Amino acid sequence: MTDAPHIPAQHQDSMPADEYKMDPAPDYMPRHPGVGKLTGKVALITGGDSGIGRAVSVLFAREGAKVAIAYLNEDKDAEETRRLVEAEGSEALLIAGDLGVKEHATDAVEKTVARFGQLDILINNAAMQWIDEDLTELSEERLRRTMDSNVMSYFFCTQAALPHLKEGACIVNTTSVNAFKGNDSLIAYSTTRGASLAFSRSMASNLVDKGIRVNAVAPGPVWTPFIPGSMPADMVEDFGSSSPMGRAGQPWEIATAFLFLASSDGSFFTGQTLHPNGGMIVGA
Repeated sequence: MTDAPHIPAQHQDSMPADEYKMDPAPDYMPRHPGVGKLTGKVALITGGDSGIGRAVSVLFAREGAKVAIAYLNEDKDAEETRRLVEAEGSEALLIAGDLGVKEHATDAVEKTVARFGQLDILINNAAMQWIDEDLTELSEERLRRTMDSNVMSYFFCTQAALPHLKEGACIVNTTSVNAFKGNDSLIAYSTTRGASLAFSRSMASNLVDKGIRVNAVAPGPVWTPFIPGSMPADMVEDFGSSSPMGRAGQPWEIATAFLFLASSDGSFFTGQTLHPNGGMIVGA
């Protein structure tokens, strides 16, 4: 079992938060040499600048994919992810914009295709979360921001991508352990993750005759900018220590699930969900 690094109390007054400010830094680097599982492929990864998205971007690059990274406004994190992708010998395209706005989602897809000439893999991963323990105090503005980022962006990006996705292409959507167990302090977020799960299953059936696979990944507690950006400092300290494995997951441990589903290794998977959650739930 991987040793758990101590996570000190910390908080950032922004959502999305910045990975470069986190202590300790999330661990995103792949553990194995690439073997060309995604050679010749182009992937658009939303929320690809940091957290799980960064780990997926780097791993896909190591496996031979060219990567378009769509993100909101975290330019410093995005530039570092581009550097990491290029260090793997691949190409990266950075696309800033709010994917909860349909025009921006369409723009992200069109820029990807214009740059690389194709689109084979769509990773819908961009999201936001806030603590909301009292539903009566959840503002309409925050609720709509959560829905726009975590649900509408998935619809908009998928709508824009479908004309470019050919037989053999795939979509992988990020959901969450909270879609399965609920979370009384992340009510809006958990609701959106339930929506992304249903979206994945519905689109899998919708696209199976076209030879396009759609799956989901449902992480448990993972050390990403979500955590200091959404939780008070005292909740961040030793984050994940109450999980069955006694620690939070690291982004690299989640990225491998995305690679499996996006590569030919997962060619018989559609409508399915992988659960890298450290034992938070079993048998889902």
